[in-house]
Amino acid sequence: MTQPDAATPPTLTLDERDRRWNGLRARMRERGIDAIVVGSFQGRERLESYLIDDFLDSVVVLTHDDDAIVMTFGPGRVSRAFESQRRGIPLWTTDFRIGMGGARTAEALLDKGLGKGRIGLVGLGPTAPGEAEGLMPLGFHTNLLRALPGAEFCDFTRDFTDFMLVKSDEELRLLRYAAQVSEKACIAMAQACRPGVSEAEVYAEILREIHRNGCDVRYPFLSLQSGVDNIGWGAPRWTLRAEPPRVLRTGDVVQAEIHTTYGGQEAQVQMCVALDPIDAELQRCESVARRAYEAGLRAVRPGVTFGEVVAAMEKPIAASGCWSKTPLLHTLTFGSTGFTPVNRAQLAGTFEERIEGWMTPGVRRADLVMEEGMSLELEPNACIGLRRVNIGAGVVVGRTGPEELNDVPTRVWHVAA
Repeated sequence: MTQPDAATPPTLTLDERDRRWNGLRARMRERGIDAIVVGSFQGRERLESYLIDDFLDSVVVLTHDDDAIVMTFGPGRVSRAFESQRRGIPLWTTDFRIGMGGARTAEALLDKGLGKGRIGLVGLGPTAPGEAEGLMPLGFHTNLLRALPGAEFCDFTRDFTDFMLVKSDEELRLLRYAAQVSEKACIAMAQACRPGVSEAEVYAEILREIHRNGCDVRYPFLSLQSGVDNIGWGAPRWTLRAEPPRVLRTGDVVQAEIHTTYGGQEAQVQMCVALDPIDAELQRCESVARRAYEAGLRAVRPGVTFGEVVAAMEKPIAASGCWSKTPLLHTLTFGSTGFTPVNRAQLAGTFEERIEGWMTPGVRRADLVMEEGMSLELEPNACIGLRRVNIGAGVVVGRTGPEELNDVPTRVWHVAA
């Protein structure tokens, strides 16, 4: 496990800005693109942040020359950016404008003489889980095209997100810092989990540790569930509806998916705490999940495909008779995700079979080749019926093999009653 580079949160330099801008400009030249348009549009990944090292609810235009143009809906967002500058942290651009709709973006492109240019749009294609058909609003797209009838538009989404997959040394410092904060959050979770404590108290301790270390969380922020046979996954029910938080009991497993984020780098982990004694089926799931994690770790190295890592993690799950509800692994920046369909026959006749029957578990972009500097989360989950154990943590593809970013969430943490 790699320690963070410093005791205080690291920052990015203008050299990192230039690396990103120049790298994307090279891809633009390869495709004959004059400018790209990148907006957050309330999407999970906040894609415009990658161009400006900031989140201003904005749309960003990047051309081959000059600073990126940042357009946001209110002056307060820009004033907030200038506050960082007053504190001695340089901004990545100087061209801030108010107004961010499709027509306003067209004005920015016209200012650059691109009324008949070739424009790449980021957000037409998949950008995150739940955003399989993109995130660019129809109104924005319609108004942009109407205001630039002479321009040619194309999809630049995958070019952009694939460029983000390989991390620079500066980005890896941010990721390692976020991973160590995730580690601390996992310990805080384990210390909070006791019979008689509510899920809300556990949730609060996790977030307290993340925020007091200068990090944030990314949607869905913090998944948390507890029980002996709670197969559900996602935000706690009491955060979504009028329902009291569940109180923990002996024999439970308490499981969390923690989305610690710093400087745009997400160090996601899956933490599982067992309130001993747990039953034999949960113990079996624990053993299988750990074996799947170890198999994935052995498989990660430059030159292998994402699908090959999925296959390695799938083998111990298939041999054990367990099934998996959620992915076995995914890239930490949006790219590939790997599900497995093994051993789902055990769900026959259950409500779970009815809802899982809508799914076709498989691998998104199995042919993605691992490169040094890519980051993954290995997150094996082993299920028997409605019993489930999920562990997992971040891994960076190193020159000869994996660099583990975490230790605590790679095993079940046991708390004695």
